[in-house]
Amino acid sequence: MHSAITRVWYRWLAIGLLAVCAHTAGAAAPGGVDAAMLAPLAASDTDAKLAAIAALGQLPDPAAARVLEALNTGALFATPAGRVLIGPGSAGGAARDPIDGSTLALPADASAITINNRLRRAIAGALAASRLFADDVQVRLQAAQRLQSGSDVALLPTLDAAREKEQNPAVRDALDIARANLALQSDDPARRRSAAELLGNTESAAFRPVLAALATPRADGSFSEPDASVREAAVNALKQIDRHQALIEWTGNLFYGISLGSVLLLAAIGLAITFGLIGVINMAHGELLMIGAYTTYMTQTFFRQWLPAWIDWYVIAALPLAFAITALVGMALERTVIRWLYGRPLETLLATWGISLILMQAVRTLFGAQNVEVSNPSWMSGGVTVLGGLVLTYNRIAIIVFAALVVFLVWLLLNHTRLGLFVRAITQNRRMADCVGVPTGRIDMLAFGLGSGIAGLAGVALSQLSNVGPDLGRGYIVDSFMVVVLGGVGQLAGTVIAAMGLGTVNKFLEPYAGAVLAKIIILVLIVLIVQKRPQGLFAPRGRSVE
Repeated sequence: MHSAITRVWYRWLAIGLLAVCAHTAGAAAPGGVDAAMLAPLAASDTDAKLAAIAALGQLPDPAAARVLEALNTGALFATPAGRVLIGPGSAGGAARDPIDGSTLALPADASAITINNRLRRAIAGALAASRLFADDVQVRLQAAQRLQSGSDVALLPTLDAAREKEQNPAVRDALDIARANLALQSDDPARRRSAAELLGNTESAAFRPVLAALATPRADGSFSEPDASVREAAVNALKQIDRHQALIEWTGNLFYGISLGSVLLLAAIGLAITFGLIGVINMAHGELLMIGAYTTYMTQTFFRQWLPAWIDWYVIAALPLAFAITALVGMALERTVIRWLYGRPLETLLATWGISLILMQAVRTLFGAQNVEVSNPSWMSGGVTVLGGLVLTYNRIAIIVFAALVVFLVWLLLNHTRLGLFVRAITQNRRMADCVGVPTGRIDMLAFGLGSGIAGLAGVALSQLSNVGPDLGRGYIVDSFMVVVLGGVGQLAGTVIAAMGLGTVNKFLEPYAGAVLAKIIILVLIVLIVQKRPQGLFAPRGRSVE
């Protein structure tokens, strides 16, 4: 009988606390909370604990947040006399009295206050509200952002109190959004209309469902929102949100299209050089990308084992290694196999296809058939958020910049070096270049090595975006040839435009047609363009014209 009376007393006490929590804040001891608020936490009545937790969440005092955090982590203790204390931390130390902030030894008869899942959910919501009054600006901002998706109208006075005290502009804006979300349930049509307009100004898709509920008619034709002006404000807010989301989608497709185009560009530049200079259909070009990716993997492994302090820079070290290794492989292929097949495209295609199979099997023998892990360094992890919801990842930004740098260096090489002069001469007229003393055989080998080395650089870039495995290059060889044919054989500017165009068009088509159908549509478009303009976007000069 006595315990039942005690539970009823605690329940009414907690209800009273909810009603006067704002006034209780002023009566609390400096730096602490009121003892009457803590008493229900030591009781066994769950309803009384829930009410006390809600009251602490609405208390504009950082000490309330400390009590809730301690309760959530099992660090809140209660004595048989009903005294509530925050226990010592994991590193030891003294207990703390949340009422006056004093420290003391934890009494031997104190026991931890246990909570269940229902209480944990209540603590999570109350913590978000109580952290609105924390000393740290970032803590307050995160709490306000979390409450933006809440639906408890009882939190509105707490949000109003926090908004009145807040000095930081970012936190104030976040609080205004949270208040507007709750104000949609207000009895005042003007306040609901203002709230709908403010939520529309956020341009956040998170508020679209609640606004759509106001503007969408029910099955019987009636509306959940009785006021027409509020419905009109909700419709305008939805349009504003949809426009912003369309802008985010368009910008995201453009960014990912350019990043895909950068990968295609890196894969196709080397192919454009070899195909334009020698006229060789190199089906092993994709495997050269694979070798560059596995070189990156081996460099990462070496750094992890021998230079762990420099692991973030393994990608930089992998670039010259991948270029040198793939260039040597390419020159070896040209000297041993390809040089004997010039002018015989079918035999060259079959031979290079066989070489690609040999290279893939060699990699499977050395590294296994499974994909290997190549992780991004810390400076390429994460991204930057733009337009309030689009994340531009650092690894893709780095690849776009890297592709532009490679294009610039290749342009310098072809236009301002002796090797580039010989390459351009052979591309325009091989017989005449041979007659005036250009060593065409050695230039063929060096150009094939250059194209292969650039493929190795593309493999380094691909290792930062996708899995590294024996079949890595197969997914890019067809796309690389499409870029070269569309841009114009041996034309650097055409290769750049074709790669960026194909990558961007592909990313814009994928959401509507799917990945497979998008590639089919692109292939059909390329066939139609080549039918009308066989020389590609930029007319090649030299042997291709002959």
